Amino acid sequence: MQADLILFWVFAPISVASAIGMLVMRNAVHSALFLIVNFFCLALFYLVLGATFLFAVQIIVYAGAIMVLFLFVIMLLGVDGRVADARIVCFGVGPRPARVRDAERALVGGSPSPSAFAEAGRLTSAAVDPDDDIHASRGYRKRLAGVLAARALAAAALEAAA
Repeated sequence: MQADLILFWVFAPISVASAIGMLVMRNAVHSALFLIVNFFCLALFYLVLGATFLFAVQIIVYAGAIMVLFLFVIMLLGVDGRVADARIVCFGVGPRPARVRDAERALVGGSPSPSAFAEAGRLTSAAVDPDDDIHASRGYRKRLAGVLAARALAAAALEAAA
């Protein structure tokens, strides 16, 4: 019984600290690593409680799945600083969401720069075909779609660099 308490009091603060670290990290990679630490601490708690099946599931499924997802994200983003893949979808500019494939193609393979984001915004404005209504005109919605796409891309690039 004493060993159980020692193990708990050693790993409980680590578990809480890793959960807080996961929430406050701006870098998604660091946040995922803190999540994995938290999963391992939780698995040890299951082991202490005598739940060996849950211990194994926690390690294999959750920690293993997070690692595979982590590797997938690295492959998707690329390691050379270029955009490996991009998806741009606009909502509120027609009867259904509109995917802007021309802007996506313009981004893929290039470096994430303000000029690339401005071009993607221009292509987004050209691709959408919104309707007029009492809230906004067609021209305003076209312009806003491009501006918001460029801003979202710039924000995503800053987040990825953090």
